[in-house]
Amino acid sequence: MKWFKIGMPVFLILLGLFSLIMAINLPKAHLGNPNGPLYFPIGISVLLLIFSAIYLFQEIKDAEEINEHIADLFSGRTPKLIISTIILGALYALIFEPFGFLISTVLFLGALLFVVNGPKRWKANIIVTLSFSLITWYAFGELLGVSLP
Repeated sequence: MKWFKIGMPVFLILLGLFSLIMAINLPKAHLGNPNGPLYFPIGISVLLLIFSAIYLFQEIKDAEEINEHIADLFSGRTPKLIISTIILGALYALIFEPFGFLISTVLFLGALLFVVNGPKRWKANIIVTLSFSLITWYAFGELLGVSLP
């Protein structure tokens, strides 16, 4: 079983315990029910603890199946898509300032769609790239008045 699959529910259980302790230590109300301010945070903390414990037991039970899915993630075409997206995202960040929003977004989104969909769907890639970029540019730049580089 991988440590990162049970790490999140354990973290959430610790967070639930911490928030429960902090909620119990909240000051009492001076008017009305003195415990009134405690009910909601204690209830949320208890629910967080219950759901995190359920989550932890499910992760422990499904650990073998999850490990197979993680192994499948790094086979086939997926690693190429992940690496390509990271590289294209870094290039997008580098060209955004000098070329501006519209040109850099068209280049980034077009390249990304050609990586994901392939060159066989070039018409759809170009239509989606241009329409998304132009609509986004118009909505932010003209309708909302946001200054885009």
